[in-house]
Amino acid sequence: MSYKMLADAMLKDITKTRDYYLEKYKKRNLKEGAKVTRYAPSPTGFQHIGGVFAALTAERIAKKSEGIFYLRIEDTDQKREVEGAISDTIATMHNFNIDFDEGMVNDYDEKGDYGPYKQSKRGEIYKTFAKELIEKGLAYPCFCSEEEINKIREEQTSLKENPGYYGKWAKCRNLSAEKAIEKIENGDKFVIRLKSPGDIEKRVEFHDLVKGNISFPENNQDIVIVKSDGLPTYHFAHAIDDALMGTTHVTRGEEWLPSLPIHVQLFDVLGFTTPNYAHIPQVMKLDGEAKRKLSKRKDPESAVSYYREEGYPTQSVIEYLLNIINSSFEEWREENPKASYTDFNVELEKMSKSGALFDIIKLNDVSKNVICRMTSEDMYSLYIEWAKEYKENMYNLVINNENMVKSIFNIDKDGAKPRKDYGKWNEVEEKIYYFFDELFYGEKEEAIEMPKNVSLEEAKRIIDKYKDIFNITVDQETWFNGLKEFAVAEGYAADRKSFKKNPESFKGMVSDVAGIVRSALTHRTNTPDLYTIMVILGEEKVRERFNKFI
Repeated sequence: MSYKMLADAMLKDITKTRDYYLEKYKKRNLKEGAKVTRYAPSPTGFQHIGGVFAALTAERIAKKSEGIFYLRIEDTDQKREVEGAISDTIATMHNFNIDFDEGMVNDYDEKGDYGPYKQSKRGEIYKTFAKELIEKGLAYPCFCSEEEINKIREEQTSLKENPGYYGKWAKCRNLSAEKAIEKIENGDKFVIRLKSPGDIEKRVEFHDLVKGNISFPENNQDIVIVKSDGLPTYHFAHAIDDALMGTTHVTRGEEWLPSLPIHVQLFDVLGFTTPNYAHIPQVMKLDGEAKRKLSKRKDPESAVSYYREEGYPTQSVIEYLLNIINSSFEEWREENPKASYTDFNVELEKMSKSGALFDIIKLNDVSKNVICRMTSEDMYSLYIEWAKEYKENMYNLVINNENMVKSIFNIDKDGAKPRKDYGKWNEVEEKIYYFFDELFYGEKEEAIEMPKNVSLEEAKRIIDKYKDIFNITVDQETWFNGLKEFAVAEGYAADRKSFKKNPESFKGMVSDVAGIVRSALTHRTNTPDLYTIMVILGEEKVRERFNKFI
């Protein structure tokens, strides 16, 4: 009895052929060198920052080559599917400026000519290629129960053999077609297994775009390619999908590296060209002295919602992730401060081979650089968008003082070294609160910061005199010269050199008097330019604050 008869008995409803699908999914008409990449999550949970990291890598590779980046949903494990996970994936990626050329556009709809883009809807395709393998004697039905599989595993463990279904333990491998058909007709449940042509004594040489040249034994396991419910396994489905969808570069987590022997073999037995593989590093964090994988349970920063809640601009997170993808991004950004991050060339070969270390402190530094490059108008728009959702009191204050807030955000922006006051939007209130009477006058006296070695009584004395002579209608240099003259008249040294030479002769330095004025107006010793703050507050408000300070 022939393999053809066995294939017909196993998959009698499958009438299409391999050629039908090769004709339907024609080779993509793209320019030479264009890359086709994909993001292919399982809808078993909501997105985390590791997913954004992986998707951004794939998206940048495709876009810079004028290729295609598509979304495929690998939902063959339907028992674990989480409702809303697909929409969450699409919305999350869109929020990080990662959009798909093809694939799912919501839980039900899709765009593109290479669909369906949900694996659960491609069952007939997988069975067609499985049937072809059966007809060629490269796949077979396996009737072993779960109990029998467990018994095989226990025996292998006791003998210290590699676990799996292969060799003498592959009990159904050499079952005759006649006997197999008889079992099928009796209604016995079966899975479809690959009849592996691999020899574990032989090795495969392979070039991974991240890991470099690697070598591994051939796969000798008769893996399941179609489960008893008719759905394919991940191994089988992804090989067929990547081939038919024209994927040129598979970027995926390094945890899939041990599966590479199986996948290379599957492309071979299916008669497809193996795509380029790039096993990208997992996102790690320091835990004491050791590195560990970023955890959904332990680490709040693993959730994409964390960055929105904390107020990190989307671009900050993207640029930080690019810095993890290629450490050369930081130098590129310094040399190209005004360029779009999309101009940067991601190079898979330059990715870390030992884990991508996630560092919140570094993210803050990157974010400060991103925000300081923004115009005050862009800062204002992004801040009120965030504050409306997370800081209602600040939202109301800011929208009622739009011009003032834009002036605040514009302080020291135009110089060669713009200020880097803000790393995220939830830091804004602490840094600008003193411009708002509603917040400023609610602060307790013990919270007021004073210059070192200056008593509150001396500070009140200085302000009581300065309030009658300050002038902010002049330019900054003239204003400062006036402050300096006043300080010297009150017994303060004109400069540090004079003070150091004879400290007993002075109450302090001009900087101490400037610090007293700063404390009276802001309650802080470290703020942006004092003259600019006074100008933004206006003469009337400055005078009012001096009086209240006294």
